[in-house]
Amino acid sequence: MPVTITVQPLTGTIGAEITGVDPSSALDAATVDAVRAAWHRYLVLVFRDVTITPEQQIAFARAFGDIQMPPLRTKFGEHAEVNVLDQTSGKGDADRWHNDNTYTATPAKGSVLHVVQVPGTGGDTCFANMYAAYDALSPGMRQLVDGLRAEHDITRSLRRAIQRGQTDLDLAATQERLPPVVHPVAITHPETGRRALFVNAQSTERIVDVPDAESDALLAFLYEHVKSPEFQCRVRWDESTLVLLDNLAAQHSAVADYDERRVLHRVSIKGGRPV
Repeated sequence: MPVTITVQPLTGTIGAEITGVDPSSALDAATVDAVRAAWHRYLVLVFRDVTITPEQQIAFARAFGDIQMPPLRTKFGEHAEVNVLDQTSGKGDADRWHNDNTYTATPAKGSVLHVVQVPGTGGDTCFANMYAAYDALSPGMRQLVDGLRAEHDITRSLRRAIQRGQTDLDLAATQERLPPVVHPVAITHPETGRRALFVNAQSTERIVDVPDAESDALLAFLYEHVKSPEFQCRVRWDESTLVLLDNLAAQHSAVADYDERRVLHRVSIKGGRPV
């Protein structure tokens, strides 16, 4: 008997809650196709009332592509595929609007997120649609960004992680392993063919081939632009919530309004080189 999947949009721009799917169970091909179609349309899919183990979270992610191992692994957790973000304050890094791991040549195309311990209050995550951000630019600005490339670098993110005690990686060795990379300022999504902005305040260092003053001014404008409320949705977590995120077409920001422990498990889905 076919499974009935219900999709309830969160806003007019991004996000939907999904019912009729159990991410902790093996999914048949028809269910995977239905979820994938909703994922490409809404970018952020929220599954409620989910009881899931790390092994099941990995299996759910694998239904949508190969697993991408964390390029900057924290020192927490037992499963190599699962990056564990264990914090008592979100200030200073994850609260910046960003896509994950754009400092790599092949950033993940998606992520499965599960907060296994939430603060008493706060700790929500906001998500923003980068298709909508690109489309909202004037024709002249779209033409400008279409011809530009930007450098992304791990250094700032890693230095903050070291300072907070989240990783014991050596800064110099990791910089050598993961040197700066260049991506287009606007990319074409490999599965939808739509254009999306692809610079973020966490990892983008500069726009290449232009003077520093022009790079600084344009990046400052784009960073503010992607924060526009009309591009956003906000997800309130509990320990039974799972999110499937499009990491290429959406940015996110963890709201830093808590001072209790918050533990998030992230499993990433392998992507290709953005173009």
